Amino acid sequence: MQGKLNVQTENIFPVIKKFLYSDHEIFLRELISNAVDATQKLKTLSTRGDFKGELGDLTIDVKIDSKKKTLTVSDRGIGMTADEVEKYINQIAFSGVTDFMEKYKDSHEPLIGHFGLGFYSAFMVSDKVEIFTKSWKDEPAQHWSCEGNPEFSMEEDKKHTDRGTDIVLHIADDCKEFLEEGTILQLLKKYCRFMPVAIRFGEESVWVDSETDCDKDGKPKRVEKKQPRIINDPEPAWKKSPSSLTDEDYKKFYHELFPMNFEEPLFQIHLNVDYPFNLTGILYFPKVRKTIDPNRNKIQLYCNQVFVTDQVEGVVPDYLMLLHGVLDSPDIPLNVSRSYLQSDGNVKKISQHISKKVADKLEEMSKSKIENGELKIENSAAAATPNPDNSQLSTFNSQLESKWDDIKIFVQYGMLTDEKFCERAMKFYLLKGVDGSYYTLDSYREKIKALQTDKDKTVCYLYASDAEEEHTYIEKAKAKGYDVLLMDSPLESHFINLLEQKIEKTRFVRVDSDTVEKLIPHDDSIPEKLSKEEKEKLQPIIEGEIDKQKFTVQLESLEENDAPMQVTQSEFMRRYREMAQTSGGGMGFYGELPESYNLVVNINHPLISRVLNETDAEKQKELVHQLTDLALLGNGLLKGEALSKFLKRSVEMI
Repeated sequence: MQGKLNVQTENIFPVIKKFLYSDHEIFLRELISNAVDATQKLKTLSTRGDFKGELGDLTIDVKIDSKKKTLTVSDRGIGMTADEVEKYINQIAFSGVTDFMEKYKDSHEPLIGHFGLGFYSAFMVSDKVEIFTKSWKDEPAQHWSCEGNPEFSMEEDKKHTDRGTDIVLHIADDCKEFLEEGTILQLLKKYCRFMPVAIRFGEESVWVDSETDCDKDGKPKRVEKKQPRIINDPEPAWKKSPSSLTDEDYKKFYHELFPMNFEEPLFQIHLNVDYPFNLTGILYFPKVRKTIDPNRNKIQLYCNQVFVTDQVEGVVPDYLMLLHGVLDSPDIPLNVSRSYLQSDGNVKKISQHISKKVADKLEEMSKSKIENGELKIENSAAAATPNPDNSQLSTFNSQLESKWDDIKIFVQYGMLTDEKFCERAMKFYLLKGVDGSYYTLDSYREKIKALQTDKDKTVCYLYASDAEEEHTYIEKAKAKGYDVLLMDSPLESHFINLLEQKIEKTRFVRVDSDTVEKLIPHDDSIPEKLSKEEKEKLQPIIEGEIDKQKFTVQLESLEENDAPMQVTQSEFMRRYREMAQTSGGGMGFYGELPESYNLVVNINHPLISRVLNETDAEKQKELVHQLTDLALLGNGLLKGEALSKFLKRSVEMI
């Protein structure tokens, strides 16, 4: 048996009113989108020579009449004949745009509508909707009226003589907010501020020079003047050629998009793709600094200059959510209400393309420099040539270096979450030394491999998380001829693990994780001055004066002039604790472990021999206290009452 589905029109309006659109406010976007389409169609007809009349003022008008409780959207586009009203209004979901695009597919302005349902969104907020329309063709004007049920009326309208369409909404009592100027202005700015046809709504005040009045110096006085308010910019920056825009133009547009963001963007990427999909837009890099939370809702998605959403997950890779800006594509699939995205192969392609363009931009910046205000591209092969005297290998300050501190965490986030981006970024990622120097991964390895390769042929990268707090350890490493990196972002522990996986025979070690002699193990060792028996005697003396739950005593043979005691923390345990704190899942075990440290005792130091040989138990205890407190103080671990006692004891000993 075969049959034909029958849609009961009696039920369609409740469905439209309650379920078709996620927000009732969408009705205004839909009606103005229809008006834009009608105007764009007329432009196409004029360009082709089918319409030979004067286009005239094509501005779309939005008007409120609070007394009549009406909201009107008017255009001077192609209008509709009686047959077209019957086809496109009386038959629900038969889109006029689809017909028009098929007929004029080789020559037309960008059109917005697709589903033929946008007009009916008016019934979400209206008790009654009227259409007054006159076609560009020489046919009578029509007046259509409906009160939100399957019954409608349509008749010739002899009063309507101008080309175009007026949609008159009689606002329902439970939607009176849509008769308020502030509400409508807010919605127009949200959804329509970049639509391709000018939109006029009410008036605004501007200050201009008076044509008649002057001040005592003969200069025209500034006077307030009312003028029609145009709420949109039909030619936004992303629709223009990048070559026609200056940095100031990009910054101005950034503040137009985000008026409450007073910081300047670092730089931007202008997207302009027409194959295999259409995509335009501008993505800005803001200052990220010390946060790893993606700054959501900062990328606005448009479809032919109509705002759709700022929820762009799927279109934009997760790590790029840190960016700000705008994307515009007619090829991104939308649901019927154009309120959110639907899954589609194009979405993945667009996402991959955006990621590629970001990587291209950063790589280009890594090979360029500013010299006397002029941008120059450095020969990448020359820049990577190792310097035989082992001095800084970076032969010029790249554009990327000047922005690196502000975008480093963004690049790390991308490398940790996007394998393809990671492969590209390995070429331009920069390591920063504690002295402020920058190096590519390859050039830095060349710099340190001679001195910082351990006995297992592994290159050891020493780093500090805080240059001030770890200053003592940094200085000890530098005294040995070692180089120290500054790695201070919240993602650093995860990122170090990534680099150790990506770069063969590589190990990262924080400078305070062990004594300087053991940071990079070599075959040579320092002779011990204490015998086995003396060490066995010393161990319980030290352990008796410390918190054994928190500290583990390690007796080490170090240089005589090294500190008598040092506090270190296991690289493995500290790193995985930090990773657990920032990842949240799967590593909870490490995050629950208590803080633990090593108290390294230099058995070759004279003061340790003095502790061992002290016969007065109280003096021995006091000396151990003083030495352990000095070690804790050097590591920022001596606080509160313990610090007060240390200070008092120090004065007494002096």
